[in-house]
Amino acid sequence: MGFTSSVFSDERLFQNGELRNEDLKYFMEMILMEMENHSNQELILLPFLDVNCTVNVTMVNPIRPRFVLFGSSIVQLSFALDGWGAILATIYSRKADIFLRGYSGWTSRQAVRVLDQVFPRDEAVQPSLVLVYFGGNDSVLPHPEGLNPHVSLPEYVENMRTIATHLQSLSEKTRVVFLTAPPINEAQLLEVLGIEDHDNEHRQKYADACVELCQEIGIKCIDLFHAFSEHDDWMETAFTDGMHLSAAGSRIVAREILKVLKEAQWEPSLHWEALPSEFA
Repeated sequence: MGFTSSVFSDERLFQNGELRNEDLKYFMEMILMEMENHSNQELILLPFLDVNCTVNVTMVNPIRPRFVLFGSSIVQLSFALDGWGAILATIYSRKADIFLRGYSGWTSRQAVRVLDQVFPRDEAVQPSLVLVYFGGNDSVLPHPEGLNPHVSLPEYVENMRTIATHLQSLSEKTRVVFLTAPPINEAQLLEVLGIEDHDNEHRQKYADACVELCQEIGIKCIDLFHAFSEHDDWMETAFTDGMHLSAAGSRIVAREILKVLKEAQWEPSLHWEALPSEFA
């Protein structure tokens, strides 16, 4: 279908870089006007914010392997410039589709509540790969009045077990990889964000528990806590604020993911070199 460029370039849609709710309605009206004369699309419902409307869309084919990134802000921000999600999307262009399901501030407790919504078992096409990152927010030091996202270590382990079990039930070909929380730069985090309820000693306990769980249930795990620590300059280069990843930190994550995908004895292989390029 042919959208006019004005739909996507209209400055009304954005204010301070963010899409405004009232202008999303305008955006949808523009789409409906553009699609009025197209009759060969399927009808679907788009539940955007508080907008209830139906639009016609054409499915995008051919269907490629689907990779889903599921986690907290480390995932949500991964599609930013030089982020690890953007790196994967570039490497897997024409080979796989990368879907972002990142929710800033979330813990494993919130993740288990939405598993059926994010990963419905009755979906016709299931993900080929799900990369899961939770633990950074779970591992904050507990607040005496419960005013932060702390999740106890036993609950975190059981939540991650629940996530793994659900994802493994999607299909025989759905592969699951867990990523542990990396270390943080505590001094930078305090200076930039004023946050002091994170520490590496507590954080490593959650990372180690994630590794142990993955060994127990037989799924792949990327120990980012250990991987970051292998780089002499990680504390100075890996973060933008002491916790969220810089380009250098994202490159570490992307390299570790690609290494696991290359070494995994999966059929079919999900490493980028093993996947065909579309219309090559």
